[in-house]
Amino acid sequence: MIALSLAEIAAVVGGQTHDIPDPSAQVTGPVVRDSREVVPGSLFAAFVGERVDGHDYARAVVEAGAVAVLASRPVGVPAIVVADVQTALGALARHVVRRLGATLVGLTGSAGKTSTKDLIAQVLRRKAPTVFTPGSLNNEIGLPLTALSATEETRFLVLEMGARGIGHIRYLAELTPPRIGLVLNVGTAHIGEFGGREQIAQAKGELVEALPEDGAAILNADDPLVKAMAARTKAKVVLFGESAEADVRAENVRLTDSGRPAFRLHTPSGASDVTMRLYGEHHVSNALAAAAVAHELGMSAEEIATALSEAGSLSRWRMEVTERPDGVTIVNDAYNANPESMRAALRALAAMGKGRRTWAVLGKMAELGDEALAEHDAVGRLAVRLNVSKLVAVGGIEASWLQLGAYNEGSWGEESVHVSDAQAAIDLLRSELRPGDVVLVKASRSVGLESVAQALTETGAEGEVAAR
Repeated sequence: MIALSLAEIAAVVGGQTHDIPDPSAQVTGPVVRDSREVVPGSLFAAFVGERVDGHDYARAVVEAGAVAVLASRPVGVPAIVVADVQTALGALARHVVRRLGATLVGLTGSAGKTSTKDLIAQVLRRKAPTVFTPGSLNNEIGLPLTALSATEETRFLVLEMGARGIGHIRYLAELTPPRIGLVLNVGTAHIGEFGGREQIAQAKGELVEALPEDGAAILNADDPLVKAMAARTKAKVVLFGESAEADVRAENVRLTDSGRPAFRLHTPSGASDVTMRLYGEHHVSNALAAAAVAHELGMSAEEIATALSEAGSLSRWRMEVTERPDGVTIVNDAYNANPESMRAALRALAAMGKGRRTWAVLGKMAELGDEALAEHDAVGRLAVRLNVSKLVAVGGIEASWLQLGAYNEGSWGEESVHVSDAQAAIDLLRSELRPGDVVLVKASRSVGLESVAQALTETGAEGEVAAR
């Protein structure tokens, strides 16, 4: 964080200082909420969770080097006491970003946010120092913590913004006002909470409404609900996609033999070829979104294409590909799942597995409400249409819907199986995998299927632990 004294911070957040011998002492390190992340110069934000109260760690974090604690009650060590720690954290983030000379890029969408954010960051940091959301910490706590990690040297601040209801993105954009706002797509993720795609579009569009007149709205020309958001902003509109009317578009899109996307990138200032290191054709749209942001910030088509061709995955369990010594390929995409990302992952599996036996180890997609049965059934059917060799549906009723969809589409007998839990899936795969097989593992985060991918990654064809 930019250096601020405890007195300055107290004034910004409207807090009272307690047990602070020197109000001029400065916070020079990061603002953190996890006591294990404290380093000398930190400010520790004490949140009260369902099982853990951060205030209980106050003395330990100060002993570890924290300058003070941002707390909701006195804790017997240097503290700034506020009525609400989350609100105070947001106020501090707002103050810091206003003092920065950085350009803020906000992005949202139903699918692909984290992968696209990682691409944007890898492209922009070739131009200037860039800070970006780690993983998918995109809520009212994670976003200000990311913003507060920026320093005087930061020139680009890339912030992923998530929403579970109307008004959430508006709130985040007020904390960290973006100059560039990117909307990737409007799908069915969290549709059970929103009530419908139109409501999701209303929420996602709050990002472009927050843009200043001299800003830029980067919108997906291939998604009608996103493209229509152009009417909701006074900022410049830049369209990306495969549509002929897109300002930044892809031509000659194809997949390499290994399943990596390649295409000709066209921008208003030129064109250049891209061959990505990531897997799956869905990354083309993500790459175009990143390219549109980078072009708006002054990068050439050649610079952007080079950066996209060299970019990798920065976040765990998102199409992580591991080649085992015995020739089995594990694709760990178990961080989360919704209908759009499930379809994209299955298509990537089909592309990667040409001429090989493919396994789709799938679990529940959460928060789909009344659409849950139909969406799980549709994913099971798609696995059959893509000629996935084996479907392993893991878990409860939603998994049974996945298997039923596959069965009704024409997958019989051993081609689809429903198992109770992750361990059952591990046992099945350990006994049946053969050299050359490709295994995709994907479900909503709550299912915990990353344990399947991790167990398979560590195990060779004969059940021995592979060399690391």
